[in-house]
Amino acid sequence: MQALRIVPKVFYFDTFKEFNDEFKIGGKDLLITNEWLHTPYAAPLSIDTNVIYQEKYGAGEPSDEMIDAMAKDMKQFDFDRIIAFGGGTIVDICKILALDLPAKSVDLFTGNAAPKKIKELVVVPTTCGTGSEVTNVAIAELKELHIKKGLAVDETYADFAVLVPETIKGLPYKFFITSSVDAMIHAIESYLSPKASPFTEMYSLAAMDMIMHGYREIADKGEEERFKFMKDFVLASCYAGVAFGNAGCAAVHALSYSIGGAFHVPHGEANYQFFTEVFKMYTRKNPGGKIKEATNLFAGYLGCSPDGDVYGELEKFLNKLIIKKPLKEYGMSEAQIDEFTESTIANQQRLLANNYVFLEKEEIREIFSNLY
Repeated sequence: MQALRIVPKVFYFDTFKEFNDEFKIGGKDLLITNEWLHTPYAAPLSIDTNVIYQEKYGAGEPSDEMIDAMAKDMKQFDFDRIIAFGGGTIVDICKILALDLPAKSVDLFTGNAAPKKIKELVVVPTTCGTGSEVTNVAIAELKELHIKKGLAVDETYADFAVLVPETIKGLPYKFFITSSVDAMIHAIESYLSPKASPFTEMYSLAAMDMIMHGYREIADKGEEERFKFMKDFVLASCYAGVAFGNAGCAAVHALSYSIGGAFHVPHGEANYQFFTEVFKMYTRKNPGGKIKEATNLFAGYLGCSPDGDVYGELEKFLNKLIIKKPLKEYGMSEAQIDEFTESTIANQQRLLANNYVFLEKEEIREIFSNLY
């Protein structure tokens, strides 16, 4: 079994200026970013390059419609390299834009078109959650099909992943927490995955330690405390990305795509809703397996007994950082419990294959029902 693979070359810089000094963004590049990121970071450096602002094509999570509109407009530029400077939406879009695109990008996600990479891709993430800079996964909402779906092929790897802690300082507190919770879920799901190896476990454990240490300080001293941990959270997100890029994510992500696609819930927030409930189900089904190690870890972080309701205590702790909401508050109806159960089973087998234990249809339904 392959133990570890890291495809992009990974770079670290304290500032965006240091990154540009090395990569020298210029006329043969296409910088895809947000104007609110370009203004404080790229504009002061007087970088002469081609620029597309993602927000002009829609808000929220990436979609095939957004990708198609941006693909049409980028034809006006002559470039060899795409610089993806932004959050998960920009990163996932750029992974697709670096390919030889069919008339409709949905064909790549459904398998009706074969991916072929034609542009070099540099990813500079500005959140501390997706870890997408080191994975081959691109997620998009497929509007016509009313689902969120991932494309996971070697062609969607970045060529360079660049970590710059300075660029996440502008994250609002809510998005800092939901993105870093996403990173923690990446770490723990990949740790329990049947594809985990001693190498991926090392990255998973390092990520969880860094995130939970930061969370404890933030919970004790207030949300401004997060600024002391920018480097730790950026590194933890990348470490978790390496782990799940090799070992995969599982049921938390699989179930979360339902509300993400239907109600446009940001990815990290959607994962947060399902996290502890899925782990309670895992524990109920097989408490003596590898999840016992995870339970002991979280009990240690929280200072509670590993024999108690550890995932209930974890939920209480995370609620100090950001409140978890019932699914009906996003607009979900009771009838959608069955609908989302069926959709998860039909469309998310890539993720469900990485579950700690197999979840029956009724158990998936129970999770939706408990969270409704």
